[in-house]
Amino acid sequence: MGKENEGETVAFRVLIEGRVTGVGFRWSALSFARNLPDLCGYVSNVAPGCVEALVQGPKVQVDSMLEWLKNGPSYARVDSFKCVEYPVNKFLTAFGIK
Repeated sequence: MGKENEGETVAFRVLIEGRVTGVGFRWSALSFARNLPDLCGYVSNVAPGCVEALVQGPKVQVDSMLEWLKNGPSYARVDSFKCVEYPVNKFLTAFGIK
């Protein structure tokens, strides 16, 4: 897509599996997200070795967060990354840990 779509609000639900729980993945994701001022959503442990994230905001910021989530912090290991488009929720206003 061209630059004209970079400000478009998009949302994605992501499931990440691997060594992603017990290694500070959620806190590192929150720290990264705080550098993207219009990003909102959450990151949550859903099972041992599985983290879920909902990422919503301007396309360029969402793309940046999704790229980060594909690798996570240096001490994590991402074995599986599944990302699906999700309906935009106009009531989301911040990014946090769930």
